[in-house]
Amino acid sequence: MGVFAVNQLDAVRLQRGLADLGKTDPQRARCIRERARASIRRLAAEFPGDPKTGVLDAAVFDEGSEAEERFAEFANDEPCPVLDPETGLCDLYDARPMTCRTFGPPVQSEEGLGVCELCFHGATDEQIAACEMVVDPDDLEAKLLRKLEKTPGGARGQTVVAFCVK
Repeated sequence: MGVFAVNQLDAVRLQRGLADLGKTDPQRARCIRERARASIRRLAAEFPGDPKTGVLDAAVFDEGSEAEERFAEFANDEPCPVLDPETGLCDLYDARPMTCRTFGPPVQSEEGLGVCELCFHGATDEQIAACEMVVDPDDLEAKLLRKLEKTPGGARGQTVVAFCVK
């Protein structure tokens, strides 16, 4: 639940995953697109970026900015359009964004050790730290993203899942 930022590498993965799903299960792929378009219609008026392209304003990522605070409160109850509303399962699990891939285990960031509030309930700080996961030790995601952005027509900026799969 809730809208979160994804980079263009995640967008490409989602688009390819949706294309693959369209070959094996066109009805499920069509449902994802319909949910994404409905989500975009609901989000458009308050979208903190360009509602036509789906690219978020750069100010959303400026720590302490009004835009960052607005995005933190933006569409927290909006279901992800790739989640099947009947099962709650991700229809594009193999192509899911990095945020989804790392959700759950404690992950180190600039703000410290990030922990899902639903996981590790009652665990000590030491127990949580012992479960820390290093997301991308060789920084391959950043390298792939830079390569993608340098390709002719390579998109830049962050977006949200609905705009990737519309």
